[in-house]
Amino acid sequence: MTLTNWAGNTAFRARAVHHPVSLDELRGLVAAGDRIRALGSGHSFNDVADTTGDLVVLDRMPETIEIDSAARRVRVGAGTTYARLAEAVHAAGFALENMASLPHISVGGSVATGTHGSGDANRCLAAAVSGLELVTADGSVSSLSRGDDGFAGAVVSLGALGVVTALTLDLVPAFELRQYVREGLTPDALDGFDDIMANGYSVSLFTDWRDTRVWLKRREEFTDDFWHGTRPATAPQHPLAGMPAGACTTQLGVPGPWHERLPHFRADAPPSGAGDELQSEFLLPRAHAVAALRELYAVGDRLRPALHVSEVRTIAADDLWLSPFRDRDSVGVHFTWIRDVAAVLPALDLVEQTLAPFDPRPHWGKLFTRRPDCPGDFRELVRRMDPAGKFANDFVRLLLGE
Repeated sequence: MTLTNWAGNTAFRARAVHHPVSLDELRGLVAAGDRIRALGSGHSFNDVADTTGDLVVLDRMPETIEIDSAARRVRVGAGTTYARLAEAVHAAGFALENMASLPHISVGGSVATGTHGSGDANRCLAAAVSGLELVTADGSVSSLSRGDDGFAGAVVSLGALGVVTALTLDLVPAFELRQYVREGLTPDALDGFDDIMANGYSVSLFTDWRDTRVWLKRREEFTDDFWHGTRPATAPQHPLAGMPAGACTTQLGVPGPWHERLPHFRADAPPSGAGDELQSEFLLPRAHAVAALRELYAVGDRLRPALHVSEVRTIAADDLWLSPFRDRDSVGVHFTWIRDVAAVLPALDLVEQTLAPFDPRPHWGKLFTRRPDCPGDFRELVRRMDPAGKFANDFVRLLLGE
């Protein structure tokens, strides 16, 4: 049976797929292999995890969730999902600063690709990493901590440095959120973009570049019935207009734990109600947000035939070398496309042309066609840690300019 990613649009070419059950077994596989890659939960839409060598999947490794209450940190196995981690952390009275739309994704894969949630003050998921452990090319185990030489390059690394086995993440005290959906946001309301995105702990705009709705995840109750010309949704909503909302997290302002409000989708439900899909996302400097969004609204009629929905989010800057948010507060513009490559490619090309003047960076786990720049410090780190290219693949070699 052919192994594919979650969306089914990428078939992995690996000659063998291994599910090690211990660290020693993993070390042996890495040491003996000539080409090897780690695969997380398979939620990337491109070939970032692909290889013609061996794939290792850490889903059968012993579960590790070790909470240090005094230090407010948790050590977690890379194959653990955010859903499982959040449940354990919350039970101990703590929280992760933020979560992505889906709780089903693995910690290791999400961190390696710069995956993010939303919120003016919230950084990407990888920014919470204070330490990581990885198996390097000779099968040895290496540990890096925040402040160590090369640490800022090893966190978002696309699997190019080794197989990450465990990560240590910062925690915050547990908290409650309420989730509201507002309907009818018009393009004219973009003049108030900063105020809109500041009106919650986490805020998302869902749009088809004609009709736009706002997801507000707030600590406080929300009572402004006339906010930016919108109206409150009177029933639970799915991000895709008209889809049943049964898989979505609780809305209508009902307070609940952070991990049951920050994701858009429930951990105990399938992660999508749209059926087959493809995804792209581009991260822009915050200062360009309104101008870029206006340009996308202007070409919306040409995007809609290939589009399920777009999501707009804000993400705070970090200092990780390969992070799409390195050194700049950002706005992410996400596209959930129909699963029709012939229809999507022209639309994706139009998006890339439209956003080109605004210095876009791609999400590493989604579809893009223009090769991004690779920071020189990351290129040098790869040469130092994996000189023979054991962990390289076509995706990494292209990024490195090889």
